[in-house]
Amino acid sequence: MRALWAVVHRWVGLFLAAFLIMAGLTGAVLSWDHEIDDWLNADMLHTPGRGQLQTPLQLAQAVQAADPRVEISYMSLGLREGEAASFLVRPLMDQGTGKPHVLSYNTVFVDPVTGAITGHRDSKSLALSWRNLMPWLRHLHESLLSPTFAGSDRWGYWFMGGLALLWLADSFWALVLTLPVKRKGGALARSQKAGGKSWWSRWLPSWRIRWGAGAYKLNFDLHRAGALWIWGVIVVVAFTSFSINLYREVFYPVMSKISTTTPGPYETLKPAPFGSYIEPQIGFAEAIGIARKEAMRLGIKTEAGGIWYGGDFPFYNVSFFDPDDETGAMGMGLSNVYVSSESGEVLGSYRPWHGTGADVFVQLQLPLHSGRILGTFGRVLMSLVGVMVAMLSITGVVIWWRKRRARRGQLVTP
Repeated sequence: MRALWAVVHRWVGLFLAAFLIMAGLTGAVLSWDHEIDDWLNADMLHTPGRGQLQTPLQLAQAVQAADPRVEISYMSLGLREGEAASFLVRPLMDQGTGKPHVLSYNTVFVDPVTGAITGHRDSKSLALSWRNLMPWLRHLHESLLSPTFAGSDRWGYWFMGGLALLWLADSFWALVLTLPVKRKGGALARSQKAGGKSWWSRWLPSWRIRWGAGAYKLNFDLHRAGALWIWGVIVVVAFTSFSINLYREVFYPVMSKISTTTPGPYETLKPAPFGSYIEPQIGFAEAIGIARKEAMRLGIKTEAGGIWYGGDFPFYNVSFFDPDDETGAMGMGLSNVYVSSESGEVLGSYRPWHGTGADVFVQLQLPLHSGRILGTFGRVLMSLVGVMVAMLSITGVVIWWRKRRARRGQLVTP
């Protein structure tokens, strides 16, 4: 059986290597996405205006007045002096062609004091530039920059979610291969009577790195011991990669079958066919007012920080968070209120640490994956683990390559 696990681990590892190198390195960088983005695009994200803030709805009007081809999908609500308000936009229909206008951007940044537009970017662009570096890396990390085809933009997420499941299984096969070979009962008893090593002492070398034993042994030890030292974190990252990417398709349906969950509108309603748009019957201003009243009733303490209407679901998603710390304590600082875009009815809410045990487990997936569950230490840890995952993949390929050369009759240092 051990030989079988070795073969499985070898070929699964080779298949996953390139993807894990990419995911590990991009994940290490994305732990600091806001800080890096602020540094790269300070001219766009830091604003010179000082004084009375305009309202989000006034800024939204300025965005639409600057380009009549667009309408707002998302707007910042928690405005801060010196920080650009962000607006996501979608193209309106071109009456001449009957098709949506072609835009070179989907995000607009606005000075909340003066209303001046400080910059644009296309967060979904496949072209790489300083302006969209962090959104580009996130898109690559989550979905391999997968374009829309066959009526869906989810192909990349499905593929990466499937790879995460395979990675999760492979992490257990790899763990088995580090364990000491079992001895037969009689042999083990005689060995112990004669002062032989215990099972734990025979496993201990797997955790050590022989720094001065030559390149081949060092590479092998980095692969084996490195994986053991971060094995628990790898399991968490692999599982949460699966749960986030395949949330609607697999994770939540399974959770709702095996435990008690409290479904919200994202879980109970089906999205409109891809490419279609559900026209809202109420506007942003009314939805914000309804959501704020509901947040007060629920005891949500943070202010409304943003509102989203994508048109694929018939409701507004109004988010409540601290603009100075969007993820909040332990990465669980975001609350949502869902308001029907047809009737203004409150369809549900999302509040961290509320609901059943299964609800809280579902809520923890992103904080666990990002490391924000442990604050700054967790972000540092995830950056380190991302680099180590890339290292484990590279050393695994080197081990395979050296053994392949040996099988072809070339000398390999023992």
